[in-house]
Amino acid sequence: MLETWLFLPPEAAQGVDADLAVRRVSADGEGDVAFATALAELTEPWCLVLPVEAVTVCAVSLPTLKPRWLRKALPFAVEEWLAEEVEAFHLAVGERLGDGRHRVFALRRDWLRDWLQACAAHPPREIRVDADLLPVDGPQLCRLGDRWLLGGDLPVRLAVEDADLPVLQTLLPQPLPACATPPAGEASPHRWLTRCAAGCNLAQGEFAVREPAGDWRRWRLPAAALGLCLLLQWGFGLAQAWQLRHAGQLNAKASEQLYRALFPADRKLINLRQQFDQHLAEGQGDREGLLTLLGRAGPALAAEGRQVSVQQLDFSLTRGDLALQVQAPGFEALDRLRQRLVEAGLVVRLGSANREETGVSARLVIGG
Repeated sequence: MLETWLFLPPEAAQGVDADLAVRRVSADGEGDVAFATALAELTEPWCLVLPVEAVTVCAVSLPTLKPRWLRKALPFAVEEWLAEEVEAFHLAVGERLGDGRHRVFALRRDWLRDWLQACAAHPPREIRVDADLLPVDGPQLCRLGDRWLLGGDLPVRLAVEDADLPVLQTLLPQPLPACATPPAGEASPHRWLTRCAAGCNLAQGEFAVREPAGDWRRWRLPAAALGLCLLLQWGFGLAQAWQLRHAGQLNAKASEQLYRALFPADRKLINLRQQFDQHLAEGQGDREGLLTLLGRAGPALAAEGRQVSVQQLDFSLTRGDLALQVQAPGFEALDRLRQRLVEAGLVVRLGSANREETGVSARLVIGG
């Protein structure tokens, strides 16, 4: 609850006057003080209370309560209640009544703007109407100064003079209870109204109060978007990490299967990469032996041209020999090939030779 309340008198409806006497109600006390003086002495959040004479209150049916559409529909709903163009008024939506209608407050926009500009150095936290502060538990009629405030759960909000009160009583469906003095324990009707704290806060729309430390709110949407992007990025990173870990596990399993197929004698697998490198280093000399034999036998094979073709090639790591399964048109071609290999300085053993429909097939073992 706000500690300081400034009640503007009915004369405030004529316009801003810095010397106008207002009623200040605070924790330190209550009294009348010039408006400019009251503003200069404000040190905490406060509430500006407007006289109901400056406000038109009506009850209307609203087609929607969504903020996006409400501001567009509201002028059409209240224009028949206003004597001037609806564009000149600030409209504030109050509570919903029992019959489904909403109480709407209309006051001249330029008038309210002038008073708030006068408070620019220390703007009010809330803006309320004095007759709207009455409790909503039944109809309420309360004397405030030299006027009567009508409110409570009635759709209307009014202020009448003593002479008009009998006429008002005849227009209402039932007599109203009058609270000419505050309830027991209350020092004054003004302080009692501040403690009731009922009613609508007119600081809506363009007159919505901006908190002193509320500049961060303009960054809420970008911050939310950034947070969403970071969350999506974090989720994408987790998904990608899981996929990479899964792919790595599959590759590791495939590499292990390949290793065991290539080196079935290795029963114990400790470090796959290191054991692969070790086998490659051990086989380096064997690969050189194979390449040497092929290099020396190549010219002899090439000399025979297409007459002799190699059907199969086997290299034995343990014996260091190269076995060639060759096919030739006849035994003479095989003998020439063997002779050329011997002349190349190679040890050649000719295995069994078989005659076939297309020629002779034989096995030559070189080296060893």
